[in-house]
Amino acid sequence: MPVSPMVLRRWIAGNLVCVGLLCATMGQALEARLSAPNAPDTLVKTLESASLLIAATQDKGAEPLDIVAAARADYRRLLGLLYNAGYYGPDIRIRINGREAATLPPFAKIDTITSAVIAIDPGPLFQFSTARITPLAPGTELPSGYTPGAPAEAGTIRSAASAGISGWRAIGHAKARVADQSLVANHASATLAADLRLAPGPELRFGSLALSGKTAMNERRLRKIVSLPSGERFDPEALDTIAARLRRTGVFRSVTIQEAETINPDQSLDIALNVTDAKPRRIGFGAELQSRDGLSLSAFWMHRNLLGGGERLKIESEISGLQAQSGGSDFLFSTEFIRPATLGADTDLRLALTVERENDPLYFQETLGFDIGFTRIHSKTRTSSFGLHLQTNHVRDDFGVRDFHILGLPLGLTLDRRDDALDTRGGFYAETTVMPYLGTGSAEHGLALAADARYYRPLGDKLTAAFRLQVGSVIGPSLAATPPDMLFLSGGGGTVRGQPYQSNYITTGGVDSGGLSFLGLSGELRLRAWENISTVLFYDAGFIGETSRFGGTGEWHSGAGIGMRYHTGIGPIRVDIAGPVSGANSGGIQLYVGIGQAF
Repeated sequence: MPVSPMVLRRWIAGNLVCVGLLCATMGQALEARLSAPNAPDTLVKTLESASLLIAATQDKGAEPLDIVAAARADYRRLLGLLYNAGYYGPDIRIRINGREAATLPPFAKIDTITSAVIAIDPGPLFQFSTARITPLAPGTELPSGYTPGAPAEAGTIRSAASAGISGWRAIGHAKARVADQSLVANHASATLAADLRLAPGPELRFGSLALSGKTAMNERRLRKIVSLPSGERFDPEALDTIAARLRRTGVFRSVTIQEAETINPDQSLDIALNVTDAKPRRIGFGAELQSRDGLSLSAFWMHRNLLGGGERLKIESEISGLQAQSGGSDFLFSTEFIRPATLGADTDLRLALTVERENDPLYFQETLGFDIGFTRIHSKTRTSSFGLHLQTNHVRDDFGVRDFHILGLPLGLTLDRRDDALDTRGGFYAETTVMPYLGTGSAEHGLALAADARYYRPLGDKLTAAFRLQVGSVIGPSLAATPPDMLFLSGGGGTVRGQPYQSNYITTGGVDSGGLSFLGLSGELRLRAWENISTVLFYDAGFIGETSRFGGTGEWHSGAGIGMRYHTGIGPIRVDIAGPVSGANSGGIQLYVGIGQAF
């Protein structure tokens, strides 16, 4: 039967439309939708990010059965989040292809899924009508939200229970637990009555230490580092301190501390420790580039359990000033030996030997130094140190050729309350060192002081303000009677960015020299513009004084610039570009590249 041209054209056009619609349907990705118009925006975002169904539909490789399984699991998951936020009467509907996911037969064959919709009515926000927890240990601080009239969030109830248990554990009741709980929701008044009953259990003492795991550390030394206070009242902070001691040695890849399930007849509680060694040897390399000061290369080798007692030996070398625009190349070789738990479990012994050559524009110096000292870890945030410092210097500079011999007694204190040492957003850091010393040869007796204080304050979710104050002074000797490496110079990445390295000094009697005092000021604004990238604005200023008093004759200079940080698991990679703002020794644009924040 003949077909007219018009009919043929309509048939082809119709089939092309069908093919087009089919292709469009096949190319369109399934996207789950969550609708909760009566919920706060923050809660909606929490529900969306936690939804297994939304995550499954975003996975291009997910099969229809996987999506259905995710939808069924979302009921319990989303309900828990709503309870956690204080909504105890929600209505949750999850539809797959228009059907409620909970009603789909378990073994139904579903070839394709065309729609996935989550509709939530959270209902009213419940408030506590009663918020009770008894008995409480003296000094227990409950969450501020656990009180009548406050939102009855399930997370607040859990926090209150945890605080109550922690209060009893802090005074020796290691087996404190929640013995009973009553949670009654009144849907008519949208209130929740919460009544928790704690069972403190008996007051316990530390029992014996049981060791297990794979370690090359000597058992006697391991027990000394642990120093479990057997016979003393149980204290969970003591267990935290023990874990910190063990991790601080660097010997172990994993440290697990567990309390025994059963209480001993004498009301003591045994502690089990399981440790696994990390690889004992470690090597590392580093590089830093500054536009005027050249390239610095460093390398180290370290053994983390040298004699089987957690001793750490580190050998390090550095060459700096390569292709610098002024001065020559510098060389540093150092060895450091640290023995943990030497004068008590929290006091480490440190031995160090340093050989250094500095070829700077103002002086040439060869130094041999030796240190023996002890570092005391008082807490997570406070450390002190004391020791003996021996140093001999051979110097050539504008004052002539001289030899210095120093015998000093360095005393140090460090307070560190930063939230993250690698990438700080809040808190403060302060370090100070005082060293009275005796000098022979060309050196005179004196007192060296140095302090470094840093403060960090978050300004919203993405912006951080950081401030730094550096202070240094040498009291007693004259300029000519002080080794050049104890005098102060300013400029470069560690002091004033935008100014050439160590370009700020003093001139007295026609002689250029470092100063007897130093004051450094730095400020940064750090914006987390993207997930892994931050931008930074900064300003630095430095003062070098001719005398040990900061109000005397001296020179100021300053610099400012911008930077970028790429955040990694080992800290941010730093790139700063800065230029001079003020100062007689101002140079051109400076580039700084390194790892970690500037301070």
